[in-house]
Amino acid sequence: MAPRKSLKPTSTLIMLVRHGQTPSTGKVLPGRAPGLNLSEQGLAQAEAAAQRIAELEKPPVAIYASPLERTRQTAQPIARALGLRVRTEQGLLECDFGAWTGKRLNALRKKPEWSQVQGAPSVFRFPQGESFSEMATRTWDAVLELGERHRGETIVAVSHADPIKAVLSMAAGSPLDCFQRLVVSPCSISTVLVGERGAVVLNMNTTGSLKEIALS
Repeated sequence: MAPRKSLKPTSTLIMLVRHGQTPSTGKVLPGRAPGLNLSEQGLAQAEAAAQRIAELEKPPVAIYASPLERTRQTAQPIARALGLRVRTEQGLLECDFGAWTGKRLNALRKKPEWSQVQGAPSVFRFPQGESFSEMATRTWDAVLELGERHRGETIVAVSHADPIKAVLSMAAGSPLDCFQRLVVSPCSISTVLVGERGAVVLNMNTTGSLKEIALS
């Protein structure tokens, strides 16, 4: 009998990295407004994330980032540590907050619509902007496409809090109306395994060592 051939891995490990802290983090809803850069603390967070990722036994083979400055600045130290270049992925872009872009969070929390944003996001659309459902579908489709492109490999995707929370909800089979219960901190790393049999959430909102992530 001929020896059984080993099967090539068909799942892709995708490390979802939220961008580092900016001067407006927790104060303003920046959305897609250009010109927002990482703060000094955010730059330090990005360097720390790069060190954690570089320690993996199976290093990522590619790194993608949304087009905004704060995600690309977070991706750069990771790319340097891995000897890779940063590729732009439009699907990882922040939600389009429309007329709410640039507004202070303290003011937005006083709006009557805020309860829907938190409790029923699946049916909420930002004025002149995107709906949470559209954002979730767009980001999930991008993650699936990247998984197919790098089947059997490990990659990094640098994005924003809401898109990452939406991906984690989709991967876990959780309703979008529950995604606000998740926390994704600046420069935290959340990991999903995407393959032919679906998706598995391996970790979420991690800011420590990644050495114990199960890769199989």
